[in-house]
Amino acid sequence: VPTKRQQKLEFGFATPGYTNPDQVSGEPALEKSMVTGDLNSALVEWIVQYRITDPEKYLFDVRDPEQTLRDLSEAVMREVVGDRTVDEIITIGRQEIEETVLLRTSELAERYRLGVSINQVQLKNVNPPEPVQPSFNEVNRAQQDRENAINLANGEYNKVVPRTRGEADQKIRAAEGYRFKRINEAEGDVTAFNQVLAQYLKSPEVTRTRIYLETLGDVLPQARQQIIVDDTVQQILPMLPFPSTAAGASK
Repeated sequence: VPTKRQQKLEFGFATPGYTNPDQVSGEPALEKSMVTGDLNSALVEWIVQYRITDPEKYLFDVRDPEQTLRDLSEAVMREVVGDRTVDEIITIGRQEIEETVLLRTSELAERYRLGVSINQVQLKNVNPPEPVQPSFNEVNRAQQDRENAINLANGEYNKVVPRTRGEADQKIRAAEGYRFKRINEAEGDVTAFNQVLAQYLKSPEVTRTRIYLETLGDVLPQARQQIIVDDTVQQILPMLPFPSTAAGASK
């Protein structure tokens, strides 16, 4: 019994030049034809690699251990494929299927005392039947186009949204800064007014005169013409700027 050599079983196909007749099935086409969970057909080819670990069990506990292992692996694969969609089997679910079949087949091999250790389950070609292959390819291309469009949209979203959020945050910070500035200015104005009010209450006349003079100091430098009125003047005529020619004519 070859206990140190790793052996394999092929399902749904046969490697050219194989020497072990138990390695392949007599009906590979029937063996690989399966029904998926969404009631589609799939052609599944896979390999089971194993090693004989207990020669006594392998020789005496089971009448035909290699055929039994083949039957167990096929039954498990059909069960796992029947629980998944055809898209999962052909695309994203291959690794998970391999791991699940390996685990379940190993458990059954231990339960039936086959005396073997299953090292690997590897999916090979997994395809829809040939009559529907063109339609399936069209569906795959449409799905790829859809995924590409989604990826492009997500890329544009990730590019535009952060920039827009940054601009919004900048405007919010500017508004907050202006708000604090106006609050500080208003508080400063209130403080200045309260100080002036306190001085006014102490000496109203002095404060009124000071405010008047300060206002004149701010306004007069901006005036283009300044007219000083004598408070003893009784009428407006002496203040009118009559030209000298007009004065001569009046004489």
